[in-house]
Amino acid sequence: MHLSKLEQLEPFTTLDDSTIREIVGPAWTPARNQSLAEATVPVGGQTIAHYHRQAEELYFFTAGRGRMTLGDEQRDVGVGDCVVIPAGETHQLVNTGDEPLVLLCCCAPAYAHEDTVLIEDPSG
Repeated sequence: MHLSKLEQLEPFTTLDDSTIREIVGPAWTPARNQSLAEATVPVGGQTIAHYHRQAEELYFFTAGRGRMTLGDEQRDVGVGDCVVIPAGETHQLVNTGDEPLVLLCCCAPAYAHEDTVLIEDPSG
């Protein structure tokens, strides 16, 4: 049985400029088809608009407030909200609150830098 402990995991920065702690992933756990991470966007921060060629993502928000852009749609998000992000769909997250925006991010297949495509100007 594999057991991950969040408090023991070292954070790193992904290509979209969010700080994550990978809870489960194929590189170091028995999981083969997905990954789970805790991501944090600091107060006043935002991710770089991007999409994933193959990975579908789920964002489940556990702390803070933000604005999620998915394709042409924008919505306010907060604790208890979950967003489904289809593969190939451009998305961006902005922290609009006064505390860190924290979410669990599940990717299937598992997150990989090589699957991430950054968008310099999401409006065109």
